[in-house]
Amino acid sequence: MAARKKPDAGADEPEGAGSPLLRALGERVRERRRAAGLTLRDLGVASGVSERFLVLVEGGKANVSVVRLDAIARALDTSASALLADAPTEAPRAAAKGPLVALLGLRGAGKTTLGSRAAARLGLPFVELDSLVATRAGMSLTEIFEMHGTAYFRRLEREELARLVARGDRGIVATSGSLVTDHETFELLRREAVTVWLRARPEDHFQRVIDQGDARPMASRPAAMEELRAILRARRALYERAAHILDTSALGLERSIDRLVKIIHAASRGRLPPPPVG
Repeated sequence: MAARKKPDAGADEPEGAGSPLLRALGERVRERRRAAGLTLRDLGVASGVSERFLVLVEGGKANVSVVRLDAIARALDTSASALLADAPTEAPRAAAKGPLVALLGLRGAGKTTLGSRAAARLGLPFVELDSLVATRAGMSLTEIFEMHGTAYFRRLEREELARLVARGDRGIVATSGSLVTDHETFELLRREAVTVWLRARPEDHFQRVIDQGDARPMASRPAAMEELRAILRARRALYERAAHILDTSALGLERSIDRLVKIIHAASRGRLPPPPVG
């Protein structure tokens, strides 16, 4: 059976892909998206551009058309000319100071929203580990799982995390909801980063995903909420191994950001205890 062709899979990848201009454009798009607290999926829904193509754009591998660039810019509340003008080059990695802070939690915990806003307030880099994996693979997360399976995703996730650690990167990293289930990767994270579990009530996880414009969690799945509760119960002991627990349901958005900033300030001054053992 022939493989189904995906609409944006390579339509705009002529010569020039990977040029300094496209890399700079990709960095500008990524910065705008993170500042807005959007995931790649969120931006795809808002712009009408496929998640896979956005991966290529942010990776500097797609010579994006004017029409698509305009759609992306509008979704980011800016203009195509602003994305192209004075596009930044990659900042020296040594410029970022302080700890590497890793946010844990299921989808809907607030990792992208809190992480990007806390990073902006502190002038730190913010990165999504999922985005690094997608860029490395050159395809969306959905395609990674469909075409290569969970084991392949787990391997790339561990390798990308190891790259961050080896480079001495500092800042805030949002991890996948299931990272804690991979013992080797989770132990690497606990050794090398200040881990923070963004805890939330199941109802809040669910509603936040819906508020992002994704109705898939409840589509043809009447037991979706109970499934979510079961996942949280199964992973709770793992999440609780984080150095810090931040209850986003109890604190709300602004107080959660304040608390995260305080954790990072304390870590920067070396006042945090080592992560729990075992």
